[in-house]
Order: sequence, then structure tokens, then C-alpha cells
Amino acid sequence: MEKRRYSIRVSNSKVTASLLFLFVLCLCYASVQCQESSKVTPPSPSTPTQSKNGLKRILVSIFLGVLTGLIGAVVFAFVVRFLVRYMKRTPILKGPVIFSPKITPKSLQSALENENQLLGSSSNGKYYRTALDNGLTIAVKRFEPFEIGSPERQSKSVKRRIQQELEMLASLRHRNLMSLRAYVREPDRFSLVYDYVPTGSLEDAMNRVRENELQLGWEVRLRIAVGVIKGLRYLHFECAPQILHYNLKPRNVILDAEFEPRLADFGLAKLTPNLDRATSGYSAPECFQDCRYSDKSDVFSFGMILGVLLTGRDPTDPFFGETASGGSLGRWLRHLQQAGEAREALDKSLLGEEVEEDEMLMAVRIAVVCQSEMPADRPSSDELVPMLSQLHSF
Repeated sequence: MEKRRYSIRVSNSKVTASLLFLFVLCLCYASVQCQESSKVTPPSPSTPTQSKNGLKRILVSIFLGVLTGLIGAVVFAFVVRFLVRYMKRTPILKGPVIFSPKITPKSLQSALENENQLLGSSSNGKYYRTALDNGLTIAVKRFEPFEIGSPERQSKSVKRRIQQELEMLASLRHRNLMSLRAYVREPDRFSLVYDYVPTGSLEDAMNRVRENELQLGWEVRLRIAVGVIKGLRYLHFECAPQILHYNLKPRNVILDAEFEPRLADFGLAKLTPNLDRATSGYSAPECFQDCRYSDKSDVFSFGMILGVLLTGRDPTDPFFGETASGGSLGRWLRHLQQAGEAREALDKSLLGEEVEEDEMLMAVRIAVVCQSEMPADRPSSDELVPMLSQLHSF
């Protein structure tokens, strides 16, 4: 960034110097013209009228010289500015763009051409699993930011903007984020390469919990919640410019072997403006109204995830379609919390330890305030990290 600012200052100083040089030349030219015009007429007794005419010619010559110089300087500055902007324009890269030393362009191209195993799908693409020649298993998302028939599919400026965003996302490093390792631009889509995590997503884990195939105690669930909010805090407060997730839900929370969460799909919805973000059961109310998405919208989605971890219930459960439940997970939790019956909402498999129950009841209050109707009433991700971390020692 400093190097870029320095180059801009240098270019600006060059333009200024050029303008001054042209201005001086014009003044010199005007003075020379005045001197020559004074030499042409032989010295003779001059009348007051002749003196006035000579003075007018001198002033007109100076004015025209200055005007010519200014016009030339403006044209010159415009041409220089255009050339500088053209030279600094990001080129559209072809072939694989690699950000990891473990991946080579040739091995990645070969892996993408082979048969890949489908892992899942979302509104803007599908996830596959494949392996490189060196044995490294990777996850590939076929990211499709353009609608069929959209003129943006052929727009170089749109492709250049997406490329810049992907390179920015690839530069992010945090233990609770899925890092972009490479990408390949194709005619109508991008192949995004990530580390493959065999444990799966939080959605997969909670489905196994509901089917009694997996036991997740409160300590593990709280660790997942803390990891998710730490990842959000990094995006919201440590990245410049701020990055919003736009699509936070259990499917986009990947768990490693120790159940440490890593956020996936962050920032990609920004590249698909036509994507209906209100289709997710984890979307904030403002997404259904004026679509003014903010970091507090991500916080609402986090509150939904925290509610799922506490109750074990899915927001799409038919139970929340009944009148008695209030119509949603958030309203149900708020009703029980205000009635002093929050314990009734907790996953029965978590009950037992009194200390843990106190922590979970505090977490219910946090989940409820995160799901406030008004964004201004929700805490920020920066405030949520100590609130959740203090419930247990991490």
C-alpha cells in the first residue's frame, strides 16, 4: 500500500512539474512575441493613440499565450492521467491462480478435469472433492456468479472486479476462516479451491446429534459458538475494508477433527447481487424488507446458530410453524426467556450439570438479544466475543 501511495505521489509531482514547465514556456513565448513586435516598428515619435494600441497588443499576446498554455497543460494532464490509470488496471488472469505452495497449476488443472465427488450445493454453486497428483485432497466450489443469459457473463470489468475480490479474500488468514488456496477462471464460472475437511459442517454434526449418532456436550458447542463469533469479529473489525459474510448458517461452518469451526463462503454473496439472501432461515428481518445488509445482519444469523446449538432444533422444524412457538426459533426463545422458562428450550441431552445449565441460560439471553428485530439493538461481534468467552475459559 505504501509503495502504491508513493507511486501516486511521484506521478502527481511529475504532472505538476510538467504544468509549470509548460506555463513558463508560454510566458517566454509571449514575451518573445512582444519583443519582436516592438522591433518591427522603427523608432519614431509616438502619439498617445499608438502607445495605447501597442499596449493592447502586448496584453492580448500575453493573454493568448497563457490561455494556450493552460489548454495544453489540461490536455496533457488528462492524457497522463488516462495512461496512468490504464497501466495500473488489473489484468484479467488466465489459468489457475495459486496461493498455496502445495498446489501447482498443472496438478490443479488435471484434478479439475477428473471425476469429482459432490459434497453439497448452495444457491451460488456446488462443492466437490477431488485429489491432486501429490495426494492432497481439496474441496472445490464451482462458483457461478452470473445468471444464465446475463450480459455480465461477457463483461471484462465485472470479471476484473470479481478477480480483485477473490485475491483480497485469499489474503485473509485466521484460524476460524476457510482460506482460499487457489482459483481458476472459466468462461461462465470460477472454481474456488479450499482445504478439504472430512469432518463436515456444523449442519452435518447437528443432524447426527438429532439422530443420536453423535454426542456434543455443552463445552464443545460453546467452543464452536466462540470460534464462529471470533471469525466474524475478524471480518468485521480487523479487515479493511470491512467484510460481511452475507450467508452465515450451519452449512457454512466447517468443523475440523477437534470441532474447531471455520467459516466458509464469506464475502461471496457480495459478488452475486442477484442472489436472494432472504431465502435462508438464518437471514435477518431486514433482508426481507429493504435488503440493507450490515454486520448486525451477520450477528442475527449468529444468534440463530447459537440458538440451534442450545436447543438442538433446526429453524425449519415444523414445530416453529405452529402458533404456540411464535413462528420462529428466535421468537420462541424470547417468549420462554421472558416467561422465566428458558430451561425448557435447552437440548435435553445437555441437562445435568448445574454450572453448565447456568452458562446455557446466559447463552440463551445472548442468543435472544442477537435476534432482536432492530439491528441497532443487537450487539456487535466485537462485544460478543468477551460475552461468550467469559461463560467458559477459552
